Amino acid sequence: MLYKVIHIGQSIKELVDQKEITIERICNFLNKDEEFVNNVYESKSIDTDILLRWSKLLEYDFFRLYSSHLILYAPPSAVNKPQTKSDKAPQFRKNIYTQEIKDFILKKITSGEMTQADVIKEYSIPKSTLHRWLQKTQQ
Repeated sequence: MLYKVIHIGQSIKELVDQKEITIERICNFLNKDEEFVNNVYESKSIDTDILLRWSKLLEYDFFRLYSSHLILYAPPSAVNKPQTKSDKAPQFRKNIYTQEIKDFILKKITSGEMTQADVIKEYSIPKSTLHRWLQKTQQ
């Protein structure tokens, strides 16, 4: 899966087709009509409450697509940025790389599309972390 461009409606449609879930079941679960469901399939983005319901129905974390995008494509934050006490949002100490992210990065290296140095520079992945991933795949 390419995380750079996310079309959530297509992703939902693909999973519905893969799991062979009927439109009646979807409409009953979401408490919406068939036209609404078809509009979701065509939408590039949807409301988070609706996305949460789709995630429950299809037993898949669609929010992870967006998290993966942030890990791969968000610019790195300032290293010595002072933290203010007025920050109410939780602060995370490090990125959590999903298996899909690891596979995506390792595929780029093994296919020769990118070098290790390119990956470190482009995605801000620590050299030691990348080295550990490579060692685990060689075992």
